[in-house]
Amino acid sequence: MLTLTENACTIVKQMTDTPDAAESAGLRISEAEAGFAVTATNQPQAGDQVVEQDGATVYLDDNAAEKLDTMILDAGVDDAGAVQFGLLAQA
Repeated sequence: MLTLTENACTIVKQMTDTPDAAESAGLRISEAEAGFAVTATNQPQAGDQVVEQDGATVYLDDNAAEKLDTMILDAGVDDAGAVQFGLLAQA
C-alpha cells in the first residue's frame, strides 16, 4: 500500500485543511496520460482506495492504487513556492 513521508503528510494536510473543505477532504491521485493527476477533493470517487496516515488522507483510483502499491509518496516546496510530489520505492 502507498505510504507517505512526513513531508507529504504535512503538505497533503495543508492542501486539504481549508475552511471550506469537507471533513472527508483529501488528495486524489488518478492515472493520467502522462503519469498521474493529483487534485484536492472533498470526497473520494466510487471505487477509490483510501490511504490515511498521520491525519493526511489520499484517495487513489484503481489504476493508481495498483501502480503505487509499493511506493512512498514524498513532497516538497520549490523555491517558487510550488508543491512538487515524487515517488520513491519502498525498501
